[in-house]
Amino acid sequence: MAGFLSLARRLYLTLYNWTVFAGWIQVLYLAVKTLRESGHEQVYNAVERPLLLAQTAAVLEIVHGLVGLVRSPISATLPQIGSRLYLTWGILWSFPQIQTHILVSSLVISWCITEIIRYSFFGMKEALGFAPSWLSWLRYSTFLLLYPTGIASEVGLIYVALPFIKASEKYCIRMPNKWNFSFDYFYGAILAIGIYVPGGPHLYSYMLRQRKKVLSKSKKE
Repeated sequence: MAGFLSLARRLYLTLYNWTVFAGWIQVLYLAVKTLRESGHEQVYNAVERPLLLAQTAAVLEIVHGLVGLVRSPISATLPQIGSRLYLTWGILWSFPQIQTHILVSSLVISWCITEIIRYSFFGMKEALGFAPSWLSWLRYSTFLLLYPTGIASEVGLIYVALPFIKASEKYCIRMPNKWNFSFDYFYGAILAIGIYVPGGPHLYSYMLRQRKKVLSKSKKE
């Protein structure tokens, strides 16, 4: 029974990783094609549907961690996925006024390259039991550049969206109401920017530790 469950786990995670990998490949292809042919103003329109699907599928990674399918700590997974879902749905999708901003292109490309490498790495490990050394190096080295560009793009887009958030009052809860509770999405967005101050370095430090651990292990092998 244990052997069957182990096989089922590997098959499921292999399918999951390669399916999401294919989604990010599509997003990158459409983003680059649109940049070349139409300019950065049209990138979001071109990638919206596959981007929403690929990014939302990452919710399952939180579930994987909670039920023990993977060993990745929730403390590292949750902030990264949470921030990306917030950007995807709470900022980009919710406020079309910023969808033509150039930071959308830097955001999408940073996310795409990071996720294509990450999902191929874990897809290989689940399917074959190992990942090639060059793929391990890419997985634990490209983040050195792509995490800062991705995080800077995320923070920048929230900041650019602030006037539109304030003017629209979207997602705000005003009193009086039966819950006796109020919420201002504008101040929530400002708080989100503030969370990046400790959150960004925390995630980056975690990846640096993982890089040292994984690459030193690869050298010994």
